[in-house]
Amino acid sequence: MKKKFISLLAAAGITMMALSACGQQAAPAAPAEEPAAEAPAAEEPAAEEPAAEEPAAEEPAPAEEPAAPAVDKAILVVSFGTSYDDSRDVTIGGVENAIKEAFPDWDVRRAFTAQIIIDKLAQEEKLEIDNVTQALDRAVADGIKTLVVQPTHLMNGGLEYQDLAAELENYKDSFDKVVLGKPLLTTPDDYEAVVQAITAKTASYDDGETGIVFMGHGTEAPANATYARFQDVLTEDGFENYIVGTVEATPSLDDVVKALKAKKYKKVVLNPLMVVAGDHANNDMAGDEEDSWKSVLTKEGYEVECVLEGLGQVPEIQQIYVKHAQNAVDVAEGKAEEVKSQAILVVSFGTSYDSSRDVTIRITWLFTSSALPSATSTAFCACCT
Repeated sequence: MKKKFISLLAAAGITMMALSACGQQAAPAAPAEEPAAEAPAAEEPAAEEPAAEEPAAEEPAPAEEPAAPAVDKAILVVSFGTSYDDSRDVTIGGVENAIKEAFPDWDVRRAFTAQIIIDKLAQEEKLEIDNVTQALDRAVADGIKTLVVQPTHLMNGGLEYQDLAAELENYKDSFDKVVLGKPLLTTPDDYEAVVQAITAKTASYDDGETGIVFMGHGTEAPANATYARFQDVLTEDGFENYIVGTVEATPSLDDVVKALKAKKYKKVVLNPLMVVAGDHANNDMAGDEEDSWKSVLTKEGYEVECVLEGLGQVPEIQQIYVKHAQNAVDVAEGKAEEVKSQAILVVSFGTSYDSSRDVTIRITWLFTSSALPSATSTAFCACCT
């Protein structure tokens, strides 16, 4: 009996050991399967690999960019320049943008002629602008074959325009074709268009009691006659309350004061007859110094208002430059022949008697100008021997 009991205990122990061994083997099985279950999650980055290939799909776009601007024709817009940012953006920038819009297949570039302004902008604003030589050299280096140079100068025959034409002569062999466009006031139609543009813009002031004065720069070149001719066109068109003067030539401020007193105006509105409203407009015309036009006319008893807006921001003026650029483009593309400027110089002994001079020498000049409209109108001048 005792042996039988011991045998039963031994059997029970073996059974317990067997069950215990089974439990120990089953327990590790569950953890062993967990990594297997996580394996798909570990494969998720591999599933994202196609998305990582997207930048490779964009690589061809940058590679095509250098080939896109395969433009070998450019329009270089040349201006005197100004350091007045607000005016520059809407005047010179306005003309440039109008030309860009009109010629989308051409590369439109900028150059200034005033080195002092270029240096000032580079030093004070870190704004780099080419002078004419730099712009021409850059065009050659860029492989430009056809170049149109469109100035924003006011008059044909002025010193700035002459200098520009002379410099282009040095580059005539550097391009297949280089054409110089005409300034703002070149043909009789130009004078008429500018007169209509500025009188429409200032029509609200033309009440019979206000003298509307336009201040130009003036030049020692014979082309200074542009201002006298412009005054004549204003008068001929019936705009008798409009008076033209210049800062550095004739008609002078004294001439303007005489004209204002002759009409007994109560108020004067000053406007720049310049592409930009820059230093001359802000200081010589509208400044607070005692010799500014505003100060002088205020002392004369007039109520003075200054309009600091350059011609370049007038849409109609911008389109005149576009028209001149179009004429130059037509010549560059062989669609038209270049029209050479013609000039007639009227030479007289001269007189200091204003009233006599106006009805003799000047009348002769005006009749000659009217009889030969194909000649460059700004080249007509009365010279004293």
